[in-house]
Amino acid sequence: MDDDASQKRKFDGAAGGRPPKAAKSGGGGAKMSFAQKMMAKMGYKEGQGLGKEGEGMVNPIEVKLRPQGAGVGTIKEKTKQYKEEQKRKAEREGKEVDDSSEEERRERRERRKKSQRGVGGSGAGTTRGGLPRKAKPKYRTAADVEAAAPGLDVPAQMLSSILDATGGEQKMRTSAAGLMVPAGMPTDSEADRITKRERMELEAFIEAWHGIQEQKVYIEEHEGQHQVELDQTMEDLEKLQHITAAVEDLKLAPQQLVVLNKDKLDKSPWATLVDKLETIQNDHLHDIERYGLIDAAVGAVAPAFKERLADWEPLENADKLVSDLNRIRVILGLDQQNELATASRHKSLDESYGRSRRQKATSTYESLMYTVWLPKVRTAVTHWNILDHSPMTALVQSWRPLLPSFIFAHLVDQLIVPKLSSGLQQWDPRKRNHHHKHATIKHAQPHTWIFPWLPYLPPYQLDPKASAGGLLVDFKRRLRQILDSWDISFGVLPGLTEWRDLLRLELDHVLIRHLLPRLALHLSARFDVNPSDQDLTPLEDVLKWQPLFKSDVLARLLVAEFFPKWLSTLHMWLTSEDANFEEVGEWFQWWKQQLPDQLSDHADVAKEWAKGTKMINDALDLLDQDTPLSRLAPPAAGPAKPIAKDIAAKLDRKERKPVAEAVEADFKDVVESWCAENDLMMLAIREPHQSTGLPLFRITASATGRGGVVVYFQADLVWAQKKGEKGTFEPIGLNEKLAERAEGR
Repeated sequence: MDDDASQKRKFDGAAGGRPPKAAKSGGGGAKMSFAQKMMAKMGYKEGQGLGKEGEGMVNPIEVKLRPQGAGVGTIKEKTKQYKEEQKRKAEREGKEVDDSSEEERRERRERRKKSQRGVGGSGAGTTRGGLPRKAKPKYRTAADVEAAAPGLDVPAQMLSSILDATGGEQKMRTSAAGLMVPAGMPTDSEADRITKRERMELEAFIEAWHGIQEQKVYIEEHEGQHQVELDQTMEDLEKLQHITAAVEDLKLAPQQLVVLNKDKLDKSPWATLVDKLETIQNDHLHDIERYGLIDAAVGAVAPAFKERLADWEPLENADKLVSDLNRIRVILGLDQQNELATASRHKSLDESYGRSRRQKATSTYESLMYTVWLPKVRTAVTHWNILDHSPMTALVQSWRPLLPSFIFAHLVDQLIVPKLSSGLQQWDPRKRNHHHKHATIKHAQPHTWIFPWLPYLPPYQLDPKASAGGLLVDFKRRLRQILDSWDISFGVLPGLTEWRDLLRLELDHVLIRHLLPRLALHLSARFDVNPSDQDLTPLEDVLKWQPLFKSDVLARLLVAEFFPKWLSTLHMWLTSEDANFEEVGEWFQWWKQQLPDQLSDHADVAKEWAKGTKMINDALDLLDQDTPLSRLAPPAAGPAKPIAKDIAAKLDRKERKPVAEAVEADFKDVVESWCAENDLMMLAIREPHQSTGLPLFRITASATGRGGVVVYFQADLVWAQKKGEKGTFEPIGLNEKLAERAEGR
């Protein structure tokens, strides 16, 4: 027994329960367990909470089990012990004690709402056990039936035999006050069966009525839709008939005239046709493309257009028919073409200046302009004098809004630009002929007849570096040829300064590589420093070109060609026996005044003046020392290499281009000059040599650019393709053999 009691006390102590009551023995007090003794030593008193202040729990935690399979919220989770502890805690903190928890209040509110919904709703509430209540039966009256089916006429015989179940007892209805008995009610009598059958028939009658009403609404809706479509079709038909009549009215007899006044014929067939087309355009602006009015309009215009242009002189009457065509530009499809050109403008230069790739075939208007208008203009361009640009620019300016993009591109690229390029080939200001009173293409300044065309030229024609050629490329080539043989005594090439803004750095390249060597040769061969009889003409000829060169270039030219002669003459004068230092000083100052201030003050030129000053001072020092002036040190020699090549090489390095390219470019100019002298053409082929990668050219005598011989340039040599061996090249000279191969012999 003692062992069992000891084990029970240990178990109860470990479980945290209350200590068991000690057994009464002989009048002594209750016996305390070991746990009770230990807790009493720590100040615990029975009936109070744990902790120093008694704020802890009084009773052990009570466990509340849920039924098997029940989830959270099925039962009340809070135990009695938990509620008592919360109440005791609230009393200790001085708060108001509430026997019901917030959760219970919330549950009560939810139950109250559910009960209210059950009472005020359809009657399908819940029982106290949570089960749904059985819905109360509802009855429909005849008034409900008539309201649900407005316009339905229920026969009185049907309503007179319907069972009335709205009262406490069942009876037959003799009026339309009530309707229908529930299906679950007993129907033992014959009257009940009749009433049930009548009710079912009435329900079927009502259902059929609703179906008929839905069909009626559907038919009415579709009838309205079909009527709208019919009205639209009739409107389109009426419009089409009106358009057809208007198009039929465009047919004109050859001599038909509209007489507005009795004594005067005011309108021609062409003016009448334009008026009619403008009327159609204004009346059917949004239907032009839909009904194909563009083709009809062009078809009506074509015969009269051909007749009007039969005797047209484009250079004399540039804007003929322009105002009339602008009036009917929409019905001719011009605005649509402009939209296509605008949409393709951002793709490439070829598309923006020509036909859009989306437009696979020409329109009727484009065909009309290409077959009727363009041949007349082509003939006019052939006989046009390019020195008088006004008639042709007026023609282009007037017709440009009316021209399809590819026709305008053809006019500029294939007709006008070749005419201007041909004029550049004839331009040769080196040959002067005083017998001609009127200006000729040879002596006219190119900017006077090329600059007026700049607003009409595409960008690739105005690119001086274009590999495929262009108008500026042709001018630059011709300018190089002229400068290579230009006589410096003629002065500055007329009109050359006008090209500065257009060519920019390209003009510097051409002048340095083709003109600067001639300036250096002119100073070297024709200029001498002679104090007794000084001729400044050669130097003045060179200084005339100063506006076209940078100060650095001319300063280096003077250092290379002028100052070596000037210093040599100064040395000879100082070492002569009759040297007069006062005259030498005046001569020195006079020369400094002959050069422009911009050149005289240049750093390179100032160094040369300093050399002359030093030479004079050294001569004076020798006189002071009684030393013969023959010991005066001579000036240093000039540059070891030609000044032009030196500057060109530096210019190439500045632009990060190899000097070899510049040499090849110079040799290419030599070949082009040789071709021009032999009436040959050199055309670029848009493919490189397979081995070297150098560009290929075709030298030919044919005006079509075919035949001839394929060549490339390397190391100042012309490499020509062997006959019958494509891809094999051999060196050849600029001689008769190359000319014969170019001519196909």
